[in-house]
Amino acid sequence: MEKQVVAVVEGKEIYNTDLEALIQQLPQEQQGQFRTKEGRRKLLEELVAQELFYLEGKKDHEDESEEYLALVEDAKEKLLKSHMIAKFMKNVEVSDEEVKKFYDENPKQFIAPDSIRASHILLPSEQQAIDIIKEIKDGGKTFEEAAKAYSVCPSREQGGDLSYFSKGKMVPQFENAAFAMKVGEMSDEPVKTDFGWHIIKVTDSKTSETIPYDVVKESARQYLLEQKQNRAFLDRVDELKKEYDVDVKIGLF
Repeated sequence: MEKQVVAVVEGKEIYNTDLEALIQQLPQEQQGQFRTKEGRRKLLEELVAQELFYLEGKKDHEDESEEYLALVEDAKEKLLKSHMIAKFMKNVEVSDEEVKKFYDENPKQFIAPDSIRASHILLPSEQQAIDIIKEIKDGGKTFEEAAKAYSVCPSREQGGDLSYFSKGKMVPQFENAAFAMKVGEMSDEPVKTDFGWHIIKVTDSKTSETIPYDVVKESARQYLLEQKQNRAFLDRVDELKKEYDVDVKIGLF
């Protein structure tokens, strides 16, 4: 994305990349609505409002008030807590040998169910979806070109590709429609979900199979790391309780 100035508040520039970063922080199901022209305008107004309140606070020397300084101290305490926990967790590691042993001893956890690969074009209105289906069928654009041009889902950058997924991974309306289609088939009608209107195209399918070690190695490592970190964290807490005075008021709960 080319960096462009979208607003200037008292000399401070706000960029389109600031908007994109804000959208990325939103829950996945909300991102689509804020990628529209109207959605981006609302977010930009929010960023402008924040800058205005910041300027007002500086003008009134609010950053020197007792209330503000108390908030800063509270934030510093929370940051130090998070920093110390993160620093401790960095020392916990999982070796390749541990990962391979876990993979070999738990074969049932590494069986991939039947899955399909699909692409979609997410749109805010049914009529727009109907028009785009017609455009694709008439040869005006390929599915991938239409996804990049019209979709409000981040997957538009990949031509709408959602990669492979099995049953239970998508919302029911989308899943039912996609699994009822054949490879190479595109939905004749838009599919409605809470996210909007979808045009779906199934591009591949896979039957149940054991996932190769190299494919799941890092995800298995992450799983083991989380388990190991949790145990190490609890053990360290027990050690620290012996170093510091702790009095938990069990009777209050």
